[in-house]
Amino acid sequence: MSDEPQPKKPRPGWASHEPQAADTPDDARDDTRTDAAGLPRSSESDGEADGHGEPGPASAKTGASATAGASAKKAAREERRAALKARRTGWRRLVPTWRMVLGAFLVTALLVVGGFLLGYTLVQIPAANAAATQQANVYLYADGTVIARDGEVNRENVTLSQISEDAQHAVLAAEDRDFYTESAVDPLAMVRGAWNTLTGKGKQSGSTITQQYVKNYYLRQEQTVTRKVKEFFIAIKLDRNQSKDEILEGYLNTSFFGRGAYGIQAAAHAYYDMDASELDAGRAAYLAALVNAPSQYDVVAHPGNRAFVEKRWNYVLDGMVDEGWLDPAERARLTFPVPKRTTLSTTMSGQRGYIVNIVKQHLVDNKIVDEASLDAGGYRITTTLQKSKQDAFVESVDDNLMDRLDPKNRKVDTYVRAGGASIEPKTGKVVAMYNGIDYVKQYTPNATRRDFQVGSSFKPFVFTAAVENGSRTQDGRRITPGTHYDGTSERPVQGWPGPRYAPENEDHEDYGDITVSEATDKSVNAVYAQMAVDVGPDKVRKTAVDLGLSPDTPDLDGAGPSIALGVANASVLDMTQAYATLANHGKHTPYTLVEKVTQNGRDIALPERHTRRAVSREAADTTTSVLKGVVEKGTATAAQTSGRPAAGKTGTAEEDTAAWFAGYTPDLATVVAVMGQDPVTAGHKSLYGAMGLPRVNGGGAPAEIWGQYTRDALEGEPVSSFSLRLQPGADESQPPAPDSSGGPSSSGDVSAPATDAPDDEDTDSGTPDDDGGSTGDDGSESEGENSTGGTTTGSPTGDTGDSGGTGTGTGGGDTTGGGTTDDGGSNRDELPGPGGLSGALDGRRWD
Repeated sequence: MSDEPQPKKPRPGWASHEPQAADTPDDARDDTRTDAAGLPRSSESDGEADGHGEPGPASAKTGASATAGASAKKAAREERRAALKARRTGWRRLVPTWRMVLGAFLVTALLVVGGFLLGYTLVQIPAANAAATQQANVYLYADGTVIARDGEVNRENVTLSQISEDAQHAVLAAEDRDFYTESAVDPLAMVRGAWNTLTGKGKQSGSTITQQYVKNYYLRQEQTVTRKVKEFFIAIKLDRNQSKDEILEGYLNTSFFGRGAYGIQAAAHAYYDMDASELDAGRAAYLAALVNAPSQYDVVAHPGNRAFVEKRWNYVLDGMVDEGWLDPAERARLTFPVPKRTTLSTTMSGQRGYIVNIVKQHLVDNKIVDEASLDAGGYRITTTLQKSKQDAFVESVDDNLMDRLDPKNRKVDTYVRAGGASIEPKTGKVVAMYNGIDYVKQYTPNATRRDFQVGSSFKPFVFTAAVENGSRTQDGRRITPGTHYDGTSERPVQGWPGPRYAPENEDHEDYGDITVSEATDKSVNAVYAQMAVDVGPDKVRKTAVDLGLSPDTPDLDGAGPSIALGVANASVLDMTQAYATLANHGKHTPYTLVEKVTQNGRDIALPERHTRRAVSREAADTTTSVLKGVVEKGTATAAQTSGRPAAGKTGTAEEDTAAWFAGYTPDLATVVAVMGQDPVTAGHKSLYGAMGLPRVNGGGAPAEIWGQYTRDALEGEPVSSFSLRLQPGADESQPPAPDSSGGPSSSGDVSAPATDAPDDEDTDSGTPDDDGGSTGDDGSESEGENSTGGTTTGSPTGDTGDSGGTGTGTGGGDTTGGGTTDDGGSNRDELPGPGGLSGALDGRRWD
C-alpha cells in the first residue's frame, strides 16, 4: 500500500475542488461547507493542523483550492455576461427590459400627474377678452324690423330661450353631439383631430364646444401650444363653474358665422333677415355648417362650393335625426335654404346714421342710458318710428324735391337740404323723420338742427297766445279770427316802447283793413307784428314753449315784435311737437323716440311721460280753425293733396334761406323744411332759383312733400274730421276799428282787456294743471264739459271754410247748427261746453 493519502468517498454536501463548467450554477460550485460555527468541517488527520498551529500539508492544499475556486467563479460570471451580450446583439439591444418599461411608466405617470396638478393650480379662468364682450347696439322700427346696428363688432347677445331649439340642436349636431354627456375636454378627440390635420384630412381642432367657447370668449385665436394648454385647463374649470346651458349659450353668442356676424342672432339677420328664435331646422343647419368654415361656406359669395356645403348641411340634419332632435319625415321634406343675397343694410348710410345718432342723444338726454353704457353696446332699442311712414317720407322728399334738382347745371341746387318730422298728436310718438339725403354724405341731421329761422310758421303761436291770454287790440277789441287789423306793409307797430319797428309784407303788398283769418291765410307780417305787441312778446314766447318749443331755442328771447315773424331758430322736431299740441286740442305730450329698451334680455326702465294742458282747448281749436283756411284757400293749397281735412301754416326765412310748411290732420302732425346750405363752408345760402324756380317758399316743395307724405302715411286709415271748440265769438266778424292805425288800449296795458269789455268773454284765465284741465282763479275746472262759453265747429267732409258748420251754444241745454263732434259726441272731451252768455252766467253743465 502506498504511503500517499487515499481518496475517500464523498459525503453529502461535499463539493469538488475542481473547476466547474461555466454554465454551472453558482450555488452548485460552492466547494466549502461550514458548520454552525462557521468553521471548515474535516475529521481527517491530514486536514488538521499540527500541535504548533501550523497547517499541515492537507490544510495548505485546501486553502489553495479555495483561492482557485474564487477565481473560477469570477471567470464564470464574466463568461456568462459575455454570453448574454452575445445573445442581445442587433435589434435586441433596442428592446427595453421590463425593468426599464416599468421605470419609464412610473416616471411618466408622476410627471403627468404632477404637471396636471401644477397646471390646474396655476391656470385661472381669466376675464373675457374685449372682442368677445363687445356688442353692437341694435336699433329697430316699432314693428321689430332692424334699422341699424352700431359698434365695431356685429354681435347681439341673446339668451338660450331666445334661440330656437332647432338652432341649438343643429349646432350640437355639427360640432359636438355628446356635449351634454361628455366632459369638458376629450383627449382622444384632440389626438384624432391633430392626426387628421397632420395627415391632410383637413384642419380639425378636436375641441369640445366647451373648449371652443373658452377660445372664443377668454383667449385669442392664435394656434400655439401655450394657448392650447390654457384652453385645456380653463375648460375643465369652467365645466365645474357653469352649467351646460350657460356654456352653450355663450358659445352660440361668440361663434363667428361670416358676413361680419358674431353670434347666432347677428348671423340669423345677416343671412335670413330674421331673429334666432325664428330659425327652422333647415336654416339652422346651414348656419351650423358655417361655423366650420364661415367664408368658404357662404354659397352666395362662393357658389362653386355649394355641393360641398350641401354635403355638410345634410351631415348636420342627419345628425339631428340620429340624436332624435328631428323627425325623419320632416327631414325628408327639407330643401337647401339658400341665404339671401343681400339682407337689409345695417350700416350708417341713408337715413340710418341720422336715426341712430338722434336716438342715442334722446336716450342720454332723458337719462335712459348713459353714453358710456351705450358705447359698451349690447342694447336692443325699439324706436317709435314706423317703417312704412319712414319710407313714405323719404319717397315724398325724393319725388317733390330731390328729383327736381339739377346740381350739374344749377349751382344753387347743390345748396338744397331737407328736414322733416312726423308725430302722433295723441301719443307724442315720433313716427317718421327725414334728415338728409345720406348720412355718409351729409352728417348734420336736418330734423334736429337749430340754426334756421322758422319764418311765418311761428305766427300761429302768436294767435294762440292772444286767445289763451284774452288779449285785446290797442283800442280794446278782443282778438279773434274776425278781428280787423291794418295790413299795410311797413306800417309801424303801435304800443311798442322799443325802437321803431315797421316790417314789410312779402313783395311789399298792402292789404289795408283785413281780418286775422285773412291775414293768416296770406301771411301778412304787418298784422302779426302788431298782434305780438298787443299780446306781449313775453307771453308769446311762453306759449310757444308751452306748446313744445325748447326754452333754449336760439333767438327766441328778447326778439320783441319780430318774434311774430319767426326769427327764432327752432328745430323741425320741436316745431312738429308744438303743432302736435295744437292738433291735440292744447294737450301737450312730450315727444318720444323710444318704445322699449333691453340689454341682454333685461328691460330698461323708461321715464314716465305725462300729458299736460299747455293751452286751453279753445285757444288751440280756434287756432286750428284759422289754420284750416291756410290750406283751403291760403298759401298752402298744395297740401290739399293729402286728401284729408288739414290745418297748417307756411313760412319763409329771411332771404329765402329756408322754406317751411307745418301742418296737421286730427291724426298726424308733420313739419317739412327746405334749407339752403353751402356744402363746403356750411354757411346758409338763399334758395332763389333752386329747382329752376324764381324762389322757394313754404307753399311750394314743403307743402307738396307734406301732402304726398300725409296721404301715403295715413293710407287705409279712416278719415277723421276736426272737432273744434272755439272761443266765444270766433265765428263772428268784428267791425273794423275807427282808426285802423290803432291806439293804445284804454288800460294802458297792451295785453289787458278794456274796462268796459263784457265779463262773459273772459275765459280760461287760470293756469294749466297737470291732469289736462285748466283751473280758473277760483280753482274750478274749466276744461272739458266745464268750459264756459265757446263755439264748436265740425266739418265731417273736410270742405272749405274756416268755420265749417258752426253752432253757438245758447243757454244751458242744446246747441244749434253743425256744432257736433266727428264721433257723434261719444268722447266727453269733444263735447261743447256751456254756450253763450246764459251758459256762462248760470254755470250749468252740458249733459
